[in-house]
Amino acid sequence: MERTNTLSIQQSRDSEFIREVEEESGQSVSKCYQCGNCMASCVYTFAYDYPVTQIMRLIQLGQRDSVLKSDAIWLCANCQACTTRCPNNIDVAQVMETLRIMSRKEHTVSQPDIQAFYDEFLRSVKTFGRVFETGLLPVYNFRAKKPFTDLDLAPRLLKKGKLTFFPAMVKKRQKIAEIFEVVKRDRFSKDGKTRPEAHSAKTDS
Repeated sequence: MERTNTLSIQQSRDSEFIREVEEESGQSVSKCYQCGNCMASCVYTFAYDYPVTQIMRLIQLGQRDSVLKSDAIWLCANCQACTTRCPNNIDVAQVMETLRIMSRKEHTVSQPDIQAFYDEFLRSVKTFGRVFETGLLPVYNFRAKKPFTDLDLAPRLLKKGKLTFFPAMVKKRQKIAEIFEVVKRDRFSKDGKTRPEAHSAKTDS
């Protein structure tokens, strides 16, 4: 009988994957012994294609494609419950964040809408020093190709003062923008693949 929903472990194994994840995250994923505390703590397990405990095991098995193309790493809310309850003191939430970064680098993001929100959220913080919701939401909705989503809520939110027409004036906004630039330079110096100025020209265009 043919088995479905299984992985060809040996054929798809990437022996360098666990080393890369551990190096990037600073966490000893190899110490995970599948106790299941992370999965039991996660409120979004019902929505994941792979529960957190399986994500950790798939990393150990070198299943790069299955992990980096999964929905789970993008649905994670980074609530830290898994990290708090790990008996081996593995920062599981940090591992999930690292997987998101790796997924973006390798262009394997399974949830483009979530990536679009990440991008626009960070752009808003870099520009204004904090999130400007009135600017964030319409731009995100446009990028996600659903421009009229929640449009009916805007008048009520404006009336209650939850949204403003102008961004708050944050002191020393340039300092916050400089943090982004430092992180970008550090990331590309580690990769050694692309000059920071080339990346900036690409993303700012």
